[in-house]
Amino acid sequence: MSDTTEKQAKEAPANPHVHSVDEEVGIVQQGGQLHTDLKGRHMQMIAIGGAIGAGLFIGSGSALYKGGPAALVIGYIIVGVMLLFTMQALAELAVLYPVNGAFYTYVVRFVDPSWGFAMGWDYAIAWLTVLPFELIAAGITIEFWRPDLNIAIWVTVFLVILAMIQIFGVRGYGEVEFILSMVKIAACTGFIILGIIINCGGVGDRGYIGAKYWYDPGAFKNGFNGFAGVFVVAAFAFGGTELVGLAAAESVNPRRAIPMASKQVFFRIAFFYIINLFILGLILPSNDERLKNASGAASTYSPFVLAIQDAGIAVLPSIFNAVITVSVISVANSCTFGSTRTMQAMAERGMAPKFLSYIDKAGRPIWCVVVQLVFGLLGYLGVASNGLDVFNWLLALSGLSYFFVWGSCCLAHIRFRLAWKSQGRSLKELPYTPPLGIWGSAIGLFLNIVCLIATFYNALYPSPSAQPDPAYFFQQYLALPIVIALYLGWKVYSGNWQMWVNLNDIDLNAGARPLEIEDEDEIEKKTWANLPMRILRAAF
Repeated sequence: MSDTTEKQAKEAPANPHVHSVDEEVGIVQQGGQLHTDLKGRHMQMIAIGGAIGAGLFIGSGSALYKGGPAALVIGYIIVGVMLLFTMQALAELAVLYPVNGAFYTYVVRFVDPSWGFAMGWDYAIAWLTVLPFELIAAGITIEFWRPDLNIAIWVTVFLVILAMIQIFGVRGYGEVEFILSMVKIAACTGFIILGIIINCGGVGDRGYIGAKYWYDPGAFKNGFNGFAGVFVVAAFAFGGTELVGLAAAESVNPRRAIPMASKQVFFRIAFFYIINLFILGLILPSNDERLKNASGAASTYSPFVLAIQDAGIAVLPSIFNAVITVSVISVANSCTFGSTRTMQAMAERGMAPKFLSYIDKAGRPIWCVVVQLVFGLLGYLGVASNGLDVFNWLLALSGLSYFFVWGSCCLAHIRFRLAWKSQGRSLKELPYTPPLGIWGSAIGLFLNIVCLIATFYNALYPSPSAQPDPAYFFQQYLALPIVIALYLGWKVYSGNWQMWVNLNDIDLNAGARPLEIEDEDEIEKKTWANLPMRILRAAF
């Protein structure tokens, strides 16, 4: 906490309004405070581990079927580059302002409170609804071995496990994510090696495959419609990478851990996503009819499992299915962290029910955790005959939400830099600056808008011969009317119809940890001698 914040906290009792809410930082002086128990290794694994889940291992199959192997790889590259710039922007803000709520707080401060309100609730709702989906997914993966057991049994088991993790607070979240991420990273690495062996004819009876499936059935399918359909799947697969920014307020050393984690995002995206999907497109044809069912939580139709089965390897499909089970539990763990920290920060600002702001002495936003676990009970909808139809509508909020959140992060960074310049501040005061600065955020914002437009087109015309279907469209684009309703709702409630926060009105000091003269010794000097080590740290 900065000196400014500490001073405000001490003076809080003198003013009942300041006692409840800090206008800029959004700190409610009641109960405990979030604990800073996350170490550098936790932050690095959160950056990659929170993202790898059903979206990659299952959802990529439907993207391959709709768009073809080239569209799959290109689409994931575009979203990956966009996310790289988003993470760089978020890193600069999180290092300077390691405050609770992270990007939600930045949007409120640097863009507009109403848009921040919309983004905060959009993000929280997305994680609230993803949790029951991940619980159902975990239960369905168990059906791979025990189809005779009811899914409700496993939803209960995993929900209890998740509740037990919350007992240990943020440290429990960090340790579980660290261990599970190691399993996922090992599996992705193993699949790349196995895929190369399969492609070269070392396993199975298909002989040398090479790039055969890129010619027949082809690199692209369904034209631009198929290509546009990749973006939402990719967004859902990458969702969670931004949690490293949300974890800044609970990091032991955000100034060191966050830049390191954000720099590694691109290299890890390139290795664990792009190379895996490229190999997948080489060994599994995009016209495989089984890929029609590779969506949601159907791990039996995971393209990774199908590719291994087609190679005739008896044991590995079960092992990879176990990895998928671990992955969805990991994402469920991230759900609880993402939603609870966002809701707690919003409650501190008066944008959510006041009781959600409470933090117990162990540093846990206990009532937010309760709300998230209650939403986990929606996992039992998977047992009902038409429950999944209802749940698919709830899940429609998640994939598209990430584009709005990532774009808003880039916009907040652009506005911050403009305010920093407008108020005569020097970039030398910033503890961390991304290589492309404000231009990287501009590219990230542009790519987010392009993805939203492509997704809008695909929601209207999912295939070249399709006609607009209102039910399908809103199931794909439901987040947009929700965001607009939230935005206008807070405008009406607050009575503030100003579109932007004026640059000169933005308080750049509250909650800030600018670079001091004595801190400059902590910054590693860039020399030729330490270049190999810096490259190694950036990559891994």
